[in-house]
Amino acid sequence: YGRTLQCRTGHAFIGEYYADFVRTETTDCPCGEHFQTRAHIIQECPLFEEHREILRTYDRDLSLQRLLGESDGIEALAEFIRRSDAFAK
Repeated sequence: YGRTLQCRTGHAFIGEYYADFVRTETTDCPCGEHFQTRAHIIQECPLFEEHREILRTYDRDLSLQRLLGESDGIEALAEFIRRSDAFAK
């Protein structure tokens, strides 16, 4: 659950984190999006579309508040991260 916790706290290997803490790293998403955020990865990044159904089984709207803050949402998020390898360096 390490990457799940990193995602929930915003301290993950993504542009959003790099902008504040690791300025030598790019903030771009590999899909071409200018600024990579948790919301981008969870809700819209085409690189993770095939795994997003895991999240939609819990919340069709992909609400960050529910996915990051409710226990069943966190379980769905953990499974999404495990299967998709999201938030990995």
